[in-house]
Amino acid sequence: MYKKIGMLISLGLLIFTACTNQKQYFEESGTVFHTIYHIKYEGTELLTQKIDSEFQKFNLSLNPFNPNSIISQVNRNEPVEADDWFIEVFNRAKEVSDHSEGVFDITCAPLVNLWGFGFSKMDSVTPHMIDSIKQFVGYKKVKLDGRKVVKEDPRIMLNYSAIAKGYASDIIARLLEREGINNYMVEIGGEVTMKGVNQNGDCWRIGINNPEDDSTGIKNEVGEVVQLCKKGGVATSGNYRNFYVKDGKKYAHTIDPRTGYPSEQNILSATIVADDCITADAYATAFMAMGLEKARIAAKSIPGIEYYVIYSDENGKHQIEYSKGMLQYLPSRQHEALLNE
Repeated sequence: MYKKIGMLISLGLLIFTACTNQKQYFEESGTVFHTIYHIKYEGTELLTQKIDSEFQKFNLSLNPFNPNSIISQVNRNEPVEADDWFIEVFNRAKEVSDHSEGVFDITCAPLVNLWGFGFSKMDSVTPHMIDSIKQFVGYKKVKLDGRKVVKEDPRIMLNYSAIAKGYASDIIARLLEREGINNYMVEIGGEVTMKGVNQNGDCWRIGINNPEDDSTGIKNEVGEVVQLCKKGGVATSGNYRNFYVKDGKKYAHTIDPRTGYPSEQNILSATIVADDCITADAYATAFMAMGLEKARIAAKSIPGIEYYVIYSDENGKHQIEYSKGMLQYLPSRQHEALLNE
């Protein structure tokens, strides 16, 4: 009698274990680094604690709002050693700066603050103020000596905001892959790393919003969908609600760190597909600052990236341009391409 009960209990435990080990799709969301994240993945268990642990490690390395982070200590000129994550982001940022002729610059935050959001402080900015700040702005004025950050001027401050969200998405993706997960989508503040398929067995799809004349942020009309079936990153940088009109034409609110002055660029939205999200995030920002002509030229010399941009033409109308390789990620336009062959 006891043996039979024992066998039944053992059988029940086996059935329960088998059920709990079946793969299913999990969803996690929350806030991190002053933005929202969404994570979907196929696995056998929730990984909430491990994901939170990675976020905390990232927070102590690259979050400028955390006074105890490495980047905060660097900005205060305190003796601190950079960790592997800090070094990886620093080196990638320098690479993007080189490819963009310096318009992408992780030291330009003081200039952005000088002009204010949307150039709100434009009337108070003087050439003398710009020249003063330019003395400690420039990505070539800071370097790594092993794990030590060396500045030419102690007033130099680093800001990874244009690249950190994409890198954080990659960090969580790496965690998921270490856990044996092959189907996932990690989105942090609109920057996405993905691999495999969703719960319906389809490739992951990410929407690109149309630029809107709407300062409230209520309008979010999707104008295009990017579909990625391989592992990769997708990032969009856009001045959807942060542009100005001059002579009937829209321009992006972009500061050129090389001059210290606003740069009139016609790109309103830049979406990049790359092998990882840190690359996509950085070049989406860089393309916004470069403008269409220079971005088009730069894309030809940067391996592994494709672009989709929305820009304002000479009549102030929205136009679209995308690289040839981007077509494989735009299912709505592939039929048009076949008709034109």
